[in-house]
Amino acid sequence: MGEHNRLRVIAGGRERRPEPLWREALGEHLRALRRQQRSTLVDTAGRAGISPQYLSEVERGRKEPSSEMIAALAGALGTSVGDLVAQVAHTMRRHAMAPAVVVVGGDRRIPAPMPGTQPHAVTPNPVLLAA
Repeated sequence: MGEHNRLRVIAGGRERRPEPLWREALGEHLRALRRQQRSTLVDTAGRAGISPQYLSEVERGRKEPSSEMIAALAGALGTSVGDLVAQVAHTMRRHAMAPAVVVVGGDRRIPAPMPGTQPHAVTPNPVLLAA
């Protein structure tokens, strides 16, 4: 998919996904809110005064909506811009705190332990690449 799905090597042989772009995190939250309310793209877009195609692009992180558009979408979804921004910021902070992975050999990777925790046991065929 996007650039944020690829791992990149950082200091100490650890890898981490790049942070998602603001527009991607915002789009994910808007889509989650809309689906939680069981609203269609057409209904939500109509309440916000935009086209369903544009809303779809915003939800997929393809378009960078203006502050006015974000306010219209927040209103159409029954939330405030402040609450929406807080939710997106929380997601981005959580991503920044996610553990990196350590290269064990070849393409085998295991999650790096969080500070103050025990390291994971190395298994012959680890499946988990990143949290």
